Amino acid sequence: MAVRPIRPEDAWCEDPGDRHYNQPVRLDRDHGGDRLTRDDHLYDFIVEIDHNAAPRIAGRGSAVFLHLARTNFSPTAGCVSMTMTSMLRLLRRLGPQTKIIIE
Repeated sequence: MAVRPIRPEDAWCEDPGDRHYNQPVRLDRDHGGDRLTRDDHLYDFIVEIDHNAAPRIAGRGSAVFLHLARTNFSPTAGCVSMTMTSMLRLLRRLGPQTKIIIE
């Protein structure tokens, strides 16, 4: 599984009118997007889920990840969140052939 640190310029395009919709983008003057670096650390570890990935359909949802949970486990905006312990255990088990099914 490809792994890399999230950089300050990393973002995710959630604009259904943009050709980069539901894809990672680099923040610059030509691209906006939701910054992946967060003060609340929810995205310190994220796993991209293939939600609305092939084909991407505008308005069907974007930036659906596995990520860290808030301390009170308050709802996400469509993502799946987990504790740091659970995330680290999952990351150790993921490989190139791993399929995660969320029902």
